[in-house]
Amino acid sequence: MTAAVLWCALGLAALVAGAELLLRGGLHLAALARIPPILLGLTVVAVGTSTPELAVGIEAALLGTDALVVGNIAGTNTFNILFILGLSALMAPLALSPRTLRYDLPAMAIAAFALLAMCWDGRLSRLEGAVMVAGGLAYTAAIIHGARRAQQAEIVGFAQKQKIDGKRMRRVLVSLGQLAGGIAVIVVGADWLVAGATDLARLLGVSDALIGLTVVAVGTSSPELATTIVSTLRGERGIAVGNLIGSGVYNIAFILGATVLVPAGGLAVEAALLRVDLPVMVATALACIAVFASGRTMTRAEGALFVGAYIVYFVYLVVVRG
Repeated sequence: MTAAVLWCALGLAALVAGAELLLRGGLHLAALARIPPILLGLTVVAVGTSTPELAVGIEAALLGTDALVVGNIAGTNTFNILFILGLSALMAPLALSPRTLRYDLPAMAIAAFALLAMCWDGRLSRLEGAVMVAGGLAYTAAIIHGARRAQQAEIVGFAQKQKIDGKRMRRVLVSLGQLAGGIAVIVVGADWLVAGATDLARLLGVSDALIGLTVVAVGTSSPELATTIVSTLRGERGIAVGNLIGSGVYNIAFILGATVLVPAGGLAVEAALLRVDLPVMVATALACIAVFASGRTMTRAEGALFVGAYIVYFVYLVVVRG
């Protein structure tokens, strides 16, 4: 028990340090490349902070614990939007750009709907995994295409804010090193946290699906949580918001899609996941769209409502499903 708690503490410490390093590198790189921070969050940072889910998913698939794999993705996406995004808005009202509202949030909802539809027969096949990965590639291409059409004034303004000087190449290399180092530290920290938390859950004798929906989902979402809190405190929220929304798409498209390709027979989907948790994930994405569409801003009250909704869902999982 003591060892598990120690690993959890070490993992959390590494996640906070990695989030700070990743955020610094990401902001500098965005300025040097003259791209909006949210674009970096939607792509590089989102993929980087989703690597713990990929590592956990592949390992669980090889061990035959399919419920943990699907439960982790459903639980992670729900936790990211309801708790982390809600917490960010609770700390300070959260505004979105029109582009994010028009394209990125609908992409997250479409990915959630598509996953629910593909799981309807109780199994995810390798073909469906390939479709998910292809969808992730298409989404990434659309993001890059959209970035090229971004207003030059906004991009240049952000670059000037970061005070770019003439030593571009050296600063690019340093920023890339910070970004890569931050992601590496986050991945290691998430592994420590998940290992310790999973040991604790096993000692309590709960199911694989419940572990995936709660302990592992929260553990592998810790990079997003740490990045969001650090960036909110520093007043640089573009990367954090893009990270949460981008992770919602990439967790399904790339992470789950790649995991489904590993076992020859695909992954089985438990009835409880199909009946409750995947629909909750879809409803969460739709609720996010509804909140931002009403005024392009999530208020503190709405953030508190999202956090409260996740707490209710978590209590349900522990009391009813535990």
